[in-house]
Amino acid sequence: MLRRRASEFVTIGTGGVTGVYYPTGGAICRLVNKGKKQHGVRCSVESTGGSVYNINTIRAGELDMGVAQSDWQYHAYHGTGKDSFIKAGPFKELRAVFSVHAEPVTVIARADSGIKHVDDLVGKRVNIGNPGSGTEATWTLMWTKMGHADAKADLKLAAQLKSAETPQALCDNKIDALFWLVGHPNGLSKEATTTCDAVMVEVSGPAVDKLVKDNAFYRYATIPAGMYRGNPNDTKVFGVGATFVSSTRASEKTIYVVTKAVFDNFDAFKKLHPAFGNLKESEMIKDALSAPIHDGAAKYYKERGWM
Repeated sequence: MLRRRASEFVTIGTGGVTGVYYPTGGAICRLVNKGKKQHGVRCSVESTGGSVYNINTIRAGELDMGVAQSDWQYHAYHGTGKDSFIKAGPFKELRAVFSVHAEPVTVIARADSGIKHVDDLVGKRVNIGNPGSGTEATWTLMWTKMGHADAKADLKLAAQLKSAETPQALCDNKIDALFWLVGHPNGLSKEATTTCDAVMVEVSGPAVDKLVKDNAFYRYATIPAGMYRGNPNDTKVFGVGATFVSSTRASEKTIYVVTKAVFDNFDAFKKLHPAFGNLKESEMIKDALSAPIHDGAAKYYKERGWM
């Protein structure tokens, strides 16, 4: 008599449905679930508030895995950078699995707003990120480093709409600009620039230079010319990397299965979203990872001779 393999369930926390985190989680689950009859792991994806929410919910044991910005992976592990992380203390059970796409800081402004550089946001109506998201936390850090008293200082309005609501708000003239970190190309940026006249905004200057110099998880980035309507020139910004994280609560077997599903089907994975097109295996297993590698991922990387 054949015995059925006991099923194990894994839930991946992502972000808003218009960003890249949600399809990233979906792509990973699709590859995992293709082999569920063999390994017994079933994968589901959950739309969430983003990086900080995912990390805190993994810490609480309510999510198994999640996508998170590289800076908030670092800060959560060390208990730095954000009040909730400082108060909770270092999350030493946090584990890195692999990194995914680059996430440039992206500011999109109405073409008639006069906003061309991040300094021009002073006195404007800006969506600064969903509450509890990595975007909001990065905005707060960047804006205060630029010399402003707090996250909402020197703005006419600091809106905190869900990311999916921001293109319409921009085009309805309810906000002048939106701020977020995201892989490119993405649906939200395309929606904003095709629904109305909107421009990518340069994010540079002494404060940005210092952030990049002082923090290994930040890097300079460019949003390519012509990627979006009405934006014929490269836009200089800085950014982070999207990383895939878990904790020591997740079993070695589960994380091994997920890691194997991605890298054994790497060409297929890269085709599941345009933001994955330039991914390299050698970079994904080391870049932007500041927490220890999960034992399950390490087992797979050693089998492949990568560690």
